[in-house]
Amino acid sequence: MQPRMKKEELKAALFDLDGVVIDTETQYSVFWGSQCRLYHPEHPGLENEIKGQTLDQILDMGWSGELESERQVLVERLNAFEAQMQLDYLEGFLPFISDLRQHGMKTAVVTSSNRLKMENVYRQHPEFQQLFDAILTSEDFAESKPSPDCYLRAAQRFGLERDACVVLEDSVNGLRSGRAAGMMVVGLVTTNPLDVVRPLSDCQIKDYTNFDYKTLNELWQAI
Repeated sequence: MQPRMKKEELKAALFDLDGVVIDTETQYSVFWGSQCRLYHPEHPGLENEIKGQTLDQILDMGWSGELESERQVLVERLNAFEAQMQLDYLEGFLPFISDLRQHGMKTAVVTSSNRLKMENVYRQHPEFQQLFDAILTSEDFAESKPSPDCYLRAAQRFGLERDACVVLEDSVNGLRSGRAAGMMVVGLVTTNPLDVVRPLSDCQIKDYTNFDYKTLNELWQAI
C-alpha cells in the first residue's frame, strides 16, 4: 500500500463573526426572539431559522407584505440594540488567531453583518482590523449563506484555492456555506447543539481554549 501523501498546510482561516469571533449569539437570540414572537407568534423558533442570513434576507423572509411597513421600526430597534451590545471575544480567540498569523496564515472575517454593525465592533475593539487581512461584510457578496459565494470570494481575495482554506462557523446556514465552498469546516458549538453542528463540520469546538495552529493542521491532515 502506498503511503498517504501529506497535504499542503492550510493557508487561510475564514471566520464568521457572531458566535465565532465575538460572543454575541445569546444576545441576538434575545433580540430576535422578542421580535419574532411579537410579529410571528404563529412561527415558533423563527429566530433560529434566520441565523446566518443578511438583514435584507431576514426582512424579506419575515417582514414583507403587510409587515413591510414595520421594517423601519425593526431596523431602528436593531441598530439601537447593537449599539449597546457587549462584544466580548470568544474564549481563547486572541491567542488562537495570533498563533495562526505567526505561522503565516491569512485571516479573514466573512460575515452576513453589514458595515454599520462592524463600526460598533471597531469602537469596542480598536485593534480588531489589525487581526485580519480582510473583512468581508454583506455588502461584499451577492449571495449570502448558505450559498458558498462569500467564502469563495474570500479565497479569491487571497488568491488561494478552496482546499487551502478553513472555515470557522457556528450557524446552520454558515456551516452549510463552508461545506458548499468545499473547504474544511470547524464547527463552533456556541449557537447550536453538538448533534446539529457535527454532521455539518469536520471537527467541533466550544471555544478556542487549547486549540492552536498545530492542532488545526493535524486535523486538516487527517481529513
